[in-house]
Amino acid sequence: MTDFQQRDPLSPAFWDERFERRFTPWDKGGVPQALRDFAAAHAPMTTLIPGCGSAYELVWLADAGWDATAIDFSPAAVAQGKAAAGAHAARVVEADFFSWLPERPLQLIYERAFLCAMPRAMWPRVAARWAELLAPGALLAGYFFFDDAPKGPPFGIAREQLDALLRADFECLADDAVSDSIPVFAGKERWMIWRRR
Repeated sequence: MTDFQQRDPLSPAFWDERFERRFTPWDKGGVPQALRDFAAAHAPMTTLIPGCGSAYELVWLADAGWDATAIDFSPAAVAQGKAAAGAHAARVVEADFFSWLPERPLQLIYERAFLCAMPRAMWPRVAARWAELLAPGALLAGYFFFDDAPKGPPFGIAREQLDALLRADFECLADDAVSDSIPVFAGKERWMIWRRR
C-alpha cells in the first residue's frame, strides 16, 4: 500500500503526489470505446475535459478535428498531460474547473472520473457548474461511477442521487453498459449522455 501524505482530494497537492509517484489506477492509458463511438456519431464539438489527467482523450479528439480543451488544477497532471499531448500541448491548461472560462461556448463537457474524484459534498457545485458552462441543447457525456463504498476517491454515486443532482438542468439521452472498464471501475460505471435543458 502506498503511503501518501496528502489526504484531501480538493487540494492540487493530493493529485500532484499521485501523478508524481505514478499512482494513477484510474488512468486507462488510452481512449475508451464509448467516446470513440460518440465522436464518430457527432460532428466535431467545442469540448471541455475537466480533470484531464494524462489527456489521452484530448489528443484523440484534437487529432479528429475537435476544438477540445483539457484542464486540471494539479500542476503534475498538467505536466503529464502536456507531455502526452505533443502538438496539442497548448490545449492542456492548468486551471480550476470552478473559475475557468471558455473562449467559445461549449457544446460538450466530457466526464471521465471527474465527479467521482470529488468528495460527495462537492457534487452539487460540480453539477451547478456543468449547467452554468453549457447552454440549452449542449451535452454532458461520459462515464459515471456507481458505488456505495464510503471511502474514496473514487466516490461512487447512486443512480437516484445522480438523477436528483442533474434532473433540474439536464435530460438523460443515453445510459449504456461499459465493456472496456479498467479494474477500479469494472461493473460500476455507465456511459451516459445528458442534454442541457
